[in-house]
Amino acid sequence: MHLGPCLLSREEIAETVAALAREISDDYRDRVSEESPLLLVGILKGAVVFMSDLMRELSIPVSLDFMAVSSYGASTESTGVVRILHDLDTPIEHRHVIIVEDIVDTGLTLQYLREHFKSRGPASLRVVALLDKPERRSANVAVEYVGRAIPDDFVVGYGLDWDQKYRDLPCVRIVCDDEGEGSV
Repeated sequence: MHLGPCLLSREEIAETVAALAREISDDYRDRVSEESPLLLVGILKGAVVFMSDLMRELSIPVSLDFMAVSSYGASTESTGVVRILHDLDTPIEHRHVIIVEDIVDTGLTLQYLREHFKSRGPASLRVVALLDKPERRSANVAVEYVGRAIPDDFVVGYGLDWDQKYRDLPCVRIVCDDEGEGSV
């Protein structure tokens, strides 16, 4: 296995994040305030880099919280079983909440998170994902803000990892097999 070509460059990522931030800011401008900011919930660990850039691009008041869940382990395939490793510290009842995901693949984790959050009574609940693999979707789950749809290749960089490696890459790269093909 080795790293293949860049799927999204640093510049393409920055443009995508800025466009998402403009859309979210426009949608929430009249619904949030300094007293009741938009709550961004980053799904650890992959969404940290994306969320950091996104929050700096937003032109509305925001606050942050994080949640750690697992459905992968050290594999490149989801197990389908979602475990909460760290829950929210912030109550979300009557708050406008956006779940921040690095990538939506099968949608199983996101489906679980949406149900989990809805039971807590938020004023609104939406999802922003930098990357989306619609071909892989096995759960019918809404993603209101999508940065880029990508092919069904395993990707790393910009927070996305392969067994806890490559999160620090400034671009998103495809992981290839030994023959140079994607989709590890």
